Amino acid sequence: MTKDNSGKFQFKDLPKLLTNTYKGWISADPYRLGAVIAYYAVISLPGLMVILINIVGAIWGPEIVQGQLTDEIAGVMGSDTADAIKTMIAETQIGNKSLISTIIGIATIIYGSTGVFFHLQISLNKIWEVDDGNTTGIIDIVKNRARSFGFILVIGFLLLISFIITSVISALTNYISEMFPNIVVYLLYLVDWLLSVGIVATLFAMMFKYMPDVKISWRTVWTGAIITALLFVLGKFLLGLYFGQSDPGSTYGAAGSIVLILLWVSYSALIFFFGAEFTKVYSRTYNMKVEKLTGEDKDKFV
Repeated sequence: MTKDNSGKFQFKDLPKLLTNTYKGWISADPYRLGAVIAYYAVISLPGLMVILINIVGAIWGPEIVQGQLTDEIAGVMGSDTADAIKTMIAETQIGNKSLISTIIGIATIIYGSTGVFFHLQISLNKIWEVDDGNTTGIIDIVKNRARSFGFILVIGFLLLISFIITSVISALTNYISEMFPNIVVYLLYLVDWLLSVGIVATLFAMMFKYMPDVKISWRTVWTGAIITALLFVLGKFLLGLYFGQSDPGSTYGAAGSIVLILLWVSYSALIFFFGAEFTKVYSRTYNMKVEKLTGEDKDKFV
């Protein structure tokens, strides 16, 4: 445990922060952690997409939500990968089945969709040097999966907000572009980008705050989340350029779409873990209070 004081970020400390972050990030073996997350992401993806489409689609419309999500995926990984994911989603749908089959299918989808978050929690505990303890019991597994499912609901809520904001800004852009100079339209695009970064940062802040088994101050969490969100948006842009120019999945034929998903998630996980490591280094550099969660504390988040 460290003492809590009023130490504030100073720009002159940034090189030291980044250097120590890189050292800690490398020592945590992020490439192996990223590969593990990528593997479970492929397994979790169909169920995760089905749940998000149904949660947000209950308000926005399932077809619209699926179209928006696949468009985002196509923009980063190409239309072939987006089509492959659409096929995965279609195969995962419950359809007209018996009650027992439906219940089993829903349970399987929920369990599968939470896998990636469950292993993200394990990875974050490794970064924070926290012992997972005995989490092999049925009750512990259910609690951890319930916490992971909570993050899916958070993503659904943030996704809904993102769709609403994007739609409003798009409507305003079409209206304003007919009345005002282009500079106003560019400002709206900038606002849209800033809001997108804010939504991503909010998601990362929730994950950094509640996933690892440690108590972290919100001030520390937000600093790390904003840095991670900026890196994530930049990485998303660069990965889109890389996938669009070199098409690394073409070498693998029919399996190319799966390979692209694995690559994208693995690279994104590297950024996520770098941000988590930065959050840890930041908290220790400025003596922010960090404590390991007790069993009672963990139960509060389930």
